[in-house]
Amino acid sequence: MHSLLILYPTQPNPEAFIEYYETTHLALVRQIPGLGGFSYGFHLGALEGASPYFCRFEADFASAEAMGQALGSPEGQATAGDVPNFATGQPVILTFEKKVG
Repeated sequence: MHSLLILYPTQPNPEAFIEYYETTHLALVRQIPGLGGFSYGFHLGALEGASPYFCRFEADFASAEAMGQALGSPEGQATAGDVPNFATGQPVILTFEKKVG
């Protein structure tokens, strides 16, 4: 399994971010072909100090190749193109092979 992790920085209007994210952006996410599942969370904390991130999104795909195809699809491109509509600052985007213990 391969995963995509997106970390959104602190937002100036958290309530507006959450409203748009849950009502509009996630509807686009659900249309991405090959998506095995996803999870997300807001108001991220840190063990020490303040977290520089407000939102975490993680999506699972069968493989790195499947993820690449999904993100390159019209639905994947539309989802990526929607980010400036609700988020300020540049999100951190990571990919990794997911191991479950």
